[in-house]
Amino acid sequence: MIKKLILILLVGITIISCQKNTIINQSIDIPSEGWHKNNAVEFKVDVQDSLQNYDFQISIRNTINYRYSNLYVFLITEFPNGNFTRDTLEFMLANPEGKWLGTGWSSIKENNILLNKNMRFPISGEYRLLLQQAMRTDTLEGINSLGISVYESSN
Repeated sequence: MIKKLILILLVGITIISCQKNTIINQSIDIPSEGWHKNNAVEFKVDVQDSLQNYDFQISIRNTINYRYSNLYVFLITEFPNGNFTRDTLEFMLANPEGKWLGTGWSSIKENNILLNKNMRFPISGEYRLLLQQAMRTDTLEGINSLGISVYESSN
């Protein structure tokens, strides 16, 4: 009995110690009426270690009724010191033949896209990340949720 308990405890410690140190893993649902171009999705990331390398991933959930094969977004980053950057990103959600990329068996597909590997945040503090749709339509339908994950790099 004691040997089983010790074995379970060791397995649990091993699993916990192998997990990546995640500073954010959050997903935000888009309203069912669509994603308006003026409504940015906001994430706040608290960075304590500016010397640590991080991997930055974006997740996108879309329906198979989404009418485009790609998604353009503006990524607006507000630094703890008040400075801003703005990047335009394109994510491919379907291949040229129209087959949906990502995972999912039903009418919902999820794409987890590694945006930056081994990146460093230049200063410690709270970062504000805004994702704003940049498609040529005012209200974009078919995007269900957006998420970000920032976790310590493995190397």
